[in-house]
Amino acid sequence: MKLNHIHLTVDDVPAARQFLERHFGLRPVGEGHKNFDMLLDDDGLVLTLIGVGRENTVSYPKTFHIGFIQPTDLDVNEINQRLKDDGLDVDPPSRQHGAWSFAFQAPGGFTIAVRSEVDQQAEEPIEEDAAGSHRHRRRLHHTTHR
Repeated sequence: MKLNHIHLTVDDVPAARQFLERHFGLRPVGEGHKNFDMLLDDDGLVLTLIGVGRENTVSYPKTFHIGFIQPTDLDVNEINQRLKDDGLDVDPPSRQHGAWSFAFQAPGGFTIAVRSEVDQQAEEPIEEDAAGSHRHRRRLHHTTHR
């Protein structure tokens, strides 16, 4: 079974749509409206954007995010730089859970994470010797998507 639909409640539907189109290549499905829009990714996932309404603000849990996994660390760096060049306040990428990644607050009030694939060897320290040096062991990370 394949996940093919995600619904996001956002503060500003048109701003979220324009941002996701411009920076992540999502395409509109039909005509958008001020409080409702649908976008499609390259694999057929439908992302529905719904406006939160006048009386409320978007409030997701701190760890909630949507993510865009990239093939390489270089791709992550390029997206990070494009966002900075476009005036967004994004931290530089760093190694997190075996992937090169960064996260930021997107227009619309939700968090986006961008990271590289984790199908690579990673080293983790296992002990420190008397001189303070670390010996490492190899650990293989596997992605579970696709």
